[in-house]
Amino acid sequence: MHRYMGGIVKGLGGRHLGINGVQDHMHLLVGSRATHCLPDFMRELKKDSSIWVHRDLHLETFAWHKGYPAFTVSANMRSTVYQCIAKQELHHRDHTFREELIDMLDKVDIQYDPKYLD
Repeated sequence: MHRYMGGIVKGLGGRHLGINGVQDHMHLLVGSRATHCLPDFMRELKKDSSIWVHRDLHLETFAWHKGYPAFTVSANMRSTVYQCIAKQELHHRDHTFREELIDMLDKVDIQYDPKYLD
C-alpha cells in the first residue's frame, strides 16, 4: 500500500518523502507544487488507492475516513516529521489515532470540535 500510494503521489506531480501507517490511518510526508490544490490532490489519492485496494487486493470493507488532517512542514522540520512517520508502529502501541490527532492539533493551537475527530 505504501509503495502504491507513493506512485500515486508521483503521478499527481508530488514528491513522496515518507509514507507509513497502521491499521486505521496513514501518514504521508509529501512535497507538493504551488499549483496543487490540497482537496483535489487528496481526493485523487484516496480515489486511486481505493480503486486499487478493491480491485487488486479484494478488500471489500476498505474505506478511507471522510476527511483528513493536513499540516504544512517547514524544510528544517522535514527530518523530524519523517522520523515520526517512520516510527508509527512503535508510537501506536501506546497511542490511538484520536489521541495522536488531538496532540497534533493542540501543538499547533488549532481549535476543533471533538465530534469531528472520529
